[in-house]
Amino acid sequence: MNLHKKRILIITYYWPPAGGSGVLRWLKFSRYLKEMGWDPIIYTPENPESPIEDSTLLDDITANFEVIKSPIWEPFSIYKFLTGRKKKHKIQTGFLKEKKTWGIIEKLAMWVRANYFIPDAKRYWINPSVKILYSYLRRYPVNVVVSTGPPHSMHLIAKKLKQKTGIPWLADFRDPWTNIDWFDKLPFTKSSFKKHKKLELAVLREADIVTVVSESWALEFEKMSGRKIEVVTNGFAPEDFENFSSKQSDKFTILHTGSLNADRNPVVLWKFLSQEIDKNEFLKEKLIIKLVGAVDIEVFESLRQNKLFNYLVHIPFVPHKQALNEMTECSLLLLPLNNVPNMGGIIPGKLFEYLASKKPILAIGPSDGDTARILKEMSHCLMYDFEETPEWKDIHRVTQLPIGPQLKIDKYSRRELAKRMNELLLSVVK
Repeated sequence: MNLHKKRILIITYYWPPAGGSGVLRWLKFSRYLKEMGWDPIIYTPENPESPIEDSTLLDDITANFEVIKSPIWEPFSIYKFLTGRKKKHKIQTGFLKEKKTWGIIEKLAMWVRANYFIPDAKRYWINPSVKILYSYLRRYPVNVVVSTGPPHSMHLIAKKLKQKTGIPWLADFRDPWTNIDWFDKLPFTKSSFKKHKKLELAVLREADIVTVVSESWALEFEKMSGRKIEVVTNGFAPEDFENFSSKQSDKFTILHTGSLNADRNPVVLWKFLSQEIDKNEFLKEKLIIKLVGAVDIEVFESLRQNKLFNYLVHIPFVPHKQALNEMTECSLLLLPLNNVPNMGGIIPGKLFEYLASKKPILAIGPSDGDTARILKEMSHCLMYDFEETPEWKDIHRVTQLPIGPQLKIDKYSRRELAKRMNELLLSVVK
């Protein structure tokens, strides 16, 4: 092996043309680590069940990236058949509901998923992947293996490779495992829950390095595992904003990009806007609520109940670059957090791109959480608790502030964050 060229195997379920935040983290890290002397080898499914596809992200892959793909079998084809969905129907993640109630088939499928597909629906890809990658690594060694999850089956592939080869392993958690916001909604048996906890602890203890995206989640994992957990947050790619410029609009557009499930439904904001419109002629005439991405049916119902549906513009999907472009004409960026037990550690990936746009932000979530700590450094951001009613004078004030170049967000650049990831990887390279 050429010791001057450091090789890194990255095991990820999400890779272009798949879209969404789960792709961006290691797509960008791979690009920047390449510039730092690493040779990334990507291992990913040939036929993943991705909620969205965004072929424009292929532009971020350099020509000399090595990508290894292998077929994966997942139970979604059976689920679609039983529930009458079309083969091309995209299954949404994060318990985003597309209809008011689930039928018996959906409930049964949820029970089967919880108790037979452990840790997730990708479990049958683990052993075939280990076989493929073990054979590959014997011929083409690497310096370090990275697994990124969820899905956490990716960690179990890396775990078995570590046991068979001894190659250093970094386990990267973009979200928690048993403490993720939707975990308590699954109908586990006691034995199934114990299996999850056992596998989670094994990954935390056997990986040479464990990284997470927020301080609170690091503390949770440290308490669970009794070891040091490293924090490398998500961020924004500077090149994505090189030609970004705000445009003047005579509308007052509140924009949310990405999926919006029931846990993030900002009911307190909808109620406030409904009441404010009655006395605020400007808002009554100029308001637009633009939701770009998959939206839970409960959000639509809340908008109807608060007589805001006529102000809604819903765009189910746009490519990542277009989502950034949508920010240029908006007046206010909406950032609702999940109202769930582990809310303190939630830092939405979109937060950093919101900051890079230099647009005013209205966030709804815990005032003592990790997101709030970041936003408190920014003069153009508002943070309201889940039950706290916003005030128009505050919203109007932040939308009139000049932000400009004084906004200090360089530490959230993915290029800078990649330097920290590089340091961690070098610390375990033999």
